[in-house]
Amino acid sequence: MIAVIADNQDITRYGLLSLIASDGLFSECKEVFDKQGLLSILSDSSDAVVILDYTLFDISTEYLQIVHERFGRVKWILFSDHLSEDFMRRMLGSKSFSLVLKDAPLSEIKEAIRSSVSGGQYICPTVMNIFDKEKDQEEKFSPLTATEREILKCLALGKTTKEIAFERCLSIHTVMTHRKNIFRKIGVNNMYEATKYALRAGIVDVAEYYI
Repeated sequence: MIAVIADNQDITRYGLLSLIASDGLFSECKEVFDKQGLLSILSDSSDAVVILDYTLFDISTEYLQIVHERFGRVKWILFSDHLSEDFMRRMLGSKSFSLVLKDAPLSEIKEAIRSSVSGGQYICPTVMNIFDKEKDQEEKFSPLTATEREILKCLALGKTTKEIAFERCLSIHTVMTHRKNIFRKIGVNNMYEATKYALRAGIVDVAEYYI
């Protein structure tokens, strides 16, 4: 596995190169300075961990998701001075993306790299705190009933309608009705969007979702 440092700040690249060399987790480390260079390297080395400051590469959420779909084996560490809340919410839904701020302690940066190498995801505590605050707000103003929140949690964790009906001693029709009402109340049209809502609202704990 190779490491790819996608950052055009000299001091950041120097620090990451030193950190990666000291850990010995990668067979090779490459540097890129723009989107074209990144795509070129990934075309030759699809099994990689990319440490990317997307704000310096003028990369949108949509572009990054397209690249991720094209190179599905790549693990991403989004490493920036500022990760917008909207960007974080969009990226949180994929296990391939770790989120770390550049002012995070060295121990957190190391943990993000190790987690990515082992196929896991790492979200730094600062980012987690942002979502914890959103969770409190969502719970306070949630349009869902307690039962609907419980059913949404089950759905977001991958349980089928039949499984939920069996566990809660309900008919499949009743669970489907709850599902339809949940989608209507939170303004979504599919399970992907509903799962993102559940994560953002704290109905599903991030750590629980990624086990």
